[in-house]
Amino acid sequence: MKQKPILLLILFLSINCMGWSQLTWLKWDTETLGYHAIQVNPADHTIIPWYNENPGRSYDFVINKIWDFWAGMRTDQNGLPYYMNHQVWRPGYNDRRGIGGDQLAMALSSWQLYYNYSGNEQVKENMKFIADYYLSHALSPADAEWPNIPYPYNCLIYSGIYDGDMVIGKHYTQPDKAGSFGFELTKLYKMTGSQVYLDYAVNIANTLAAHTKKGDNDNSPMPFKVNAITGETGKLKSNRGDRSDTGLSSYTTNYSGTLELFLNLEKLNAGNVQAYKKAFDTILFWMKQYPLKTNKWGPFFEDIPGWSDTQINAVTFAQFMMNNPEYFPEWKKEVAGIFDWVYETVGNKEWQEFGVTVINEQTVYQTPGNSHTSRQASAELQYAALTGDTTRVKNAILQLNWATYMVNSDGRNCYPRDEVWLTDGFGDYVRHYIRAMAHHPEIAPETENHILSSTSILQMASYPPEINKILSGDVPEKWVDQTLLFYKTFDNKSSEVIRLTQKPSAVLLWLKEIPEGKHGADYWTWQPMKQGGLLTIHHTSGNHVVILK
Repeated sequence: MKQKPILLLILFLSINCMGWSQLTWLKWDTETLGYHAIQVNPADHTIIPWYNENPGRSYDFVINKIWDFWAGMRTDQNGLPYYMNHQVWRPGYNDRRGIGGDQLAMALSSWQLYYNYSGNEQVKENMKFIADYYLSHALSPADAEWPNIPYPYNCLIYSGIYDGDMVIGKHYTQPDKAGSFGFELTKLYKMTGSQVYLDYAVNIANTLAAHTKKGDNDNSPMPFKVNAITGETGKLKSNRGDRSDTGLSSYTTNYSGTLELFLNLEKLNAGNVQAYKKAFDTILFWMKQYPLKTNKWGPFFEDIPGWSDTQINAVTFAQFMMNNPEYFPEWKKEVAGIFDWVYETVGNKEWQEFGVTVINEQTVYQTPGNSHTSRQASAELQYAALTGDTTRVKNAILQLNWATYMVNSDGRNCYPRDEVWLTDGFGDYVRHYIRAMAHHPEIAPETENHILSSTSILQMASYPPEINKILSGDVPEKWVDQTLLFYKTFDNKSSEVIRLTQKPSAVLLWLKEIPEGKHGADYWTWQPMKQGGLLTIHHTSGNHVVILK
């Protein structure tokens, strides 16, 4: 993602991470990381979060501050929020570059989970704004060779129009990013009930399915970059910076979002389901036959001109495998193999004295990343939860601890030796912490109530005191006063995992109490923890859930 020399000078760090107004001449040493002095557990000298030695409280602090920073980001010169124009935040002036290729899809991904976690309605409104603006200013023409899919970059920064690719220019798009955005649209449709989001997702899926081919060792089922108007595959540029061509940009493995898009539309029976099934099978077969065997994971980032193998492609597919194990009979072995490849190829032991191995971004840019390290942690905690193999848990938690150091007290999130990327620091960061808490609830904040996961999409999540406004007049007053949490799922059949400070007295489904213990189709279970515990709710006959004190 970042094409520049790595400068290990505190001047560089101060300018890019702190801003010109906070330029200081501090000594750089191994005891400083990101914005903070490293804190350690005195018992074993392993890294702990900078904010609080309690992981849950620290993780909660940083993700809340990140949202606050995003929501309060300044308005740019064209009247749009800064994050709609630029991929890098700067405090005193605007960055010269446009948005990141997956920037807005990543934001939607994180904010959907953060809405569940927080119940903040402004999060949902921000999601709708991002989607509405992008859909009305980014799509290829209906008569193009690749119609109705979004362009990933605003070639004229302040135009408010997204019309090409950062490296190879106007009219070039990245089909894998279109698939990721389409997947997020299906979730936004479920959150809001707005049919227009589903219609746009169907249009994107139709184009992607129509252009999906078998692929081989050097060509993925869809090219990485393609001219949407003419259908011409883009050309890779030299990583030496001389702008020479080094072959076609015909390969990527970032298809997890596209696969999820096809699956979601099939479940909704929306669009050309048969075409989606065929494209899904074609991509899945290729993923199994090639990258899963060769570890040729290929490019993801829009601003790297040439070839690079990226951790995000590999681990995102590992997460897809764990989320859909029915397609992968040997998923445990194969996912572990992906993790091994990551550590062998982009593992970083620079902070090993603090007990942690972190993750570099990609092969062509070997620098440790906040998003990549937290993604690795989340995936490995998911693996542990599914398999019972806890050998990776300690390092995963230390990775999450390490990645908190990139977040300043105001919520800006900077690479340890780079810049405040609005991709890595925001959309591709928050989601990993919330998923990590869901897979390993011991690291969720124990003094607060939070929905950590749901197998459905939540249309509403309400916590006190706002809950009183929502429930007042709809339920008996005694229940309003006693309510810990209210939520509404898109599907009647769903399961939620919720960290609570106290065991509930009852759980209501459509205002009818369901039993504790595994009795029938609708029930809840309680797992006590050192403080509070874990509530799991299974329901099939309704989607309105009230949890009582």
